[in-house]
Amino acid sequence: MSWKRFFSYFLITHGLQSAPMFPRVPRHLPRLIRLLIVLICVPVLATTARSQIPFYTDDADTTPKGKFHIEVYDEHDVLQKSAYPTKRQNTLVFTFNYGLTKKLEFGVNAPLITLSNSRIAISRSVSGQGDVQFGLKYRLRDEREGSRLPAFSAVFYIEAPTGNTQKELGSGLTDYWVYGIAQKSVTKTTKLRLNGGILFSGNSSTGLIGIRTERGHIYTGNASLVRDFTNRLSLGIELFGAVTGNLKLDRGQLTAQAGGHYAVNDKLTLTFAVLGGRFAASPRGGVHLGFSYDF
Repeated sequence: MSWKRFFSYFLITHGLQSAPMFPRVPRHLPRLIRLLIVLICVPVLATTARSQIPFYTDDADTTPKGKFHIEVYDEHDVLQKSAYPTKRQNTLVFTFNYGLTKKLEFGVNAPLITLSNSRIAISRSVSGQGDVQFGLKYRLRDEREGSRLPAFSAVFYIEAPTGNTQKELGSGLTDYWVYGIAQKSVTKTTKLRLNGGILFSGNSSTGLIGIRTERGHIYTGNASLVRDFTNRLSLGIELFGAVTGNLKLDRGQLTAQAGGHYAVNDKLTLTFAVLGGRFAASPRGGVHLGFSYDF
């Protein structure tokens, strides 16, 4: 199966494309089960690949010059009680990265959001495009053997208000976000990654998840520890969060995640995770399934 046919099949099973290139997966199946069916259809080969998803903590690596890297994942979350009458959010995210130079990467991140409401709401579900991100990552320093210094990268993102605010799919604000990345090998098979940043304008929300403020700065922090158990399987844990400039924790975000990725071949990696959080800006719990592919 070519990647174009696979991508088209993925869109069909999620109701995003109507052309019947393949038999339709039954619509009554949960979205995550339909995604899993798609992933199982990918032919399994040998050798290795690496991907940072499902972890939100970014890595210091960049896409090689002239190469494309895509990531597609589906996350289904149970929201906090403060989001009622909306009870759940499903976020299907498409990320495209391109290596402009050996150290500079351009990226685009586009989410499709579905909000599931209680019976008291006029509409039981709302779906549509969220806010789209455009970013640049520059690799400042590579990790060197024998050196105690980690690898460093810097990232700048702009998020355009493309989501419908009336449906709560977008913030209606243009976001400007800068963060730094430190990455260090703890052992030959274990890596520690740290992110720290400031969102100067806008907010960090994706649908109903994230801090929904219109003024002031938002400070973000992420940390992940990932170990390679085999040359194909990596597992790890992560803690990520955000807080407003006035440090009101009840409006903040704190989420923990455990998951990993499995290298199908030197281009394709499957990803999986479970997560849970507290405070209004975090989901109570969620699951993640996805994949990444290098061209």
